[in-house]
Amino acid sequence: MAENKTSTLLSDVSIEGDIVEKDKIIIDAKINGDIKSDEVETHSNSNIKGNIKSKQASLGGKVKGNVNAEQINIKKTADIDGVLNQKTLSIEEGATLKIKTQTYK
Repeated sequence: MAENKTSTLLSDVSIEGDIVEKDKIIIDAKINGDIKSDEVETHSNSNIKGNIKSKQASLGGKVKGNVNAEQINIKKTADIDGVLNQKTLSIEEGATLKIKTQTYK
């Protein structure tokens, strides 16, 4: 039986470069680069300058870049500046957004 793995980057981590994770990644770190993963979850301390490509994106931190995912969930702690491209989008009240969004089928 295949087991899904989760990678976690805590707030004391800073990365210059792209990240590719097969399964799920939880980010509370500073990243300057693109992220590609099946599932991306960012927390309030995260600061990402780059694009995110995933099936599921749950965003709770700072993102300056484009997000391409089937499902995007924006938490109230999020601060997003970029273009969102998704099948479904949910936004909690209180999020700071400077976005364009496009829904695809």
